[in-house]
Amino acid sequence: MRLLIISQYFWPEDFRVNELTSELVLRGHSVTVLTGLPNYPSGSLFPEFQKDPELFAALDGAKIIRVSHILRGNSTIQLLANYISFFLSASVCGPWLLRGCKFDGIFVFETSPVTVGIVSSVMRAIKRAPVAFWVLDQWPETLQAVGVTNNKFVLRMVGRLVAFIYRRCDAILAPARTLIPQLANYCEGSTKKIIYFPNWSDPISMEGVAPASEIGSVAGTFNVLFAGNIGVAQDFEAILDAVEELKGDIRVRWLIVGDGRMSGWVRSEIDRRGLANSVQMVGRVAQDRMPSFFVHADALLVSLRPDPIFSMTVPGKLQTYLAAGKPVLAMLNGEGADVVRRANAGMVCDAGDSRGLARIVRSMMEIPKAQREQMGVNGRAYCAREFGKNVVVARLENILMDLKR
Repeated sequence: MRLLIISQYFWPEDFRVNELTSELVLRGHSVTVLTGLPNYPSGSLFPEFQKDPELFAALDGAKIIRVSHILRGNSTIQLLANYISFFLSASVCGPWLLRGCKFDGIFVFETSPVTVGIVSSVMRAIKRAPVAFWVLDQWPETLQAVGVTNNKFVLRMVGRLVAFIYRRCDAILAPARTLIPQLANYCEGSTKKIIYFPNWSDPISMEGVAPASEIGSVAGTFNVLFAGNIGVAQDFEAILDAVEELKGDIRVRWLIVGDGRMSGWVRSEIDRRGLANSVQMVGRVAQDRMPSFFVHADALLVSLRPDPIFSMTVPGKLQTYLAAGKPVLAMLNGEGADVVRRANAGMVCDAGDSRGLARIVRSMMEIPKAQREQMGVNGRAYCAREFGKNVVVARLENILMDLKR
């Protein structure tokens, strides 16, 4: 198939759509990506891209078309300008840059903002190709959940925009089954074109992986590792409350690998609360280096805020954690927590429950090592069965083929 992928974010930015693109090319599809300038999460243009953009004009055989836009920066106003300028630029310049190109299907990678759907609506009308829209960030509910706005008028207007976009999609892909009824609210109550399509992960081999040099080995420590985006949704306030509760136990060490808009706040809170001896922040690292950090982990931490919209999703990192074969500590509600329980892959407490998190850390630390290892084995097996990349990408191929017909 001739496929167009639309995503505001793409390689060298570190997003799952990169892996999906490479896999689709490997399966024999002709793939073109319409995207922006790499500046996530720092807000500044990647230096390597700025030095030589031509090095990033293709990925594993997929052609990359980029449009100019305002960079994210470090302010709310600039972030809003980034969102607006991308969809305007991609909607106006995208059709011109892709003139003469024909596509059998359009796949939209929709993490925030939802305005990428305006671009896909334009391209669908011009290219006469069906759109599959992968909802990874449900607006307007997420805007309210992370405190962007509680203004009812604004939320209502964003909801109308979401309904406008969904009407111009041929398939809406939900990463969790419990999200489907919520998405149906924007599809006139119908679930007809809403399809379950989860995140994926292949098994991550830890055999022979050298430990990351950024983290020193300390005998007798129990390492709890968080990897990924450091944002409002991840509820670092509750995480740090748990760190503070356990800071008297010198055996517990918290490792934070990643970056995001809350990174500066987390660092300042660590200093303010006197947690520097308990927490090590590594910063952003390349995805292919993550196994070397997982080697240090006795347990992997996943968390989301206690908001109803977050109980309807499964964080993408959870599949990666399961694939790594390490026990999981989940401060989650809803379907994400249910996955950990069904897989018997770790321990769960309620979202936002810092004392509960401290409790399950203590419990995980006290059980025999062999029991923790079995949790990791269970998680890996469950991931291969439910979220294996071959299984999930084959499902997407079938969806796109059905839309083409």
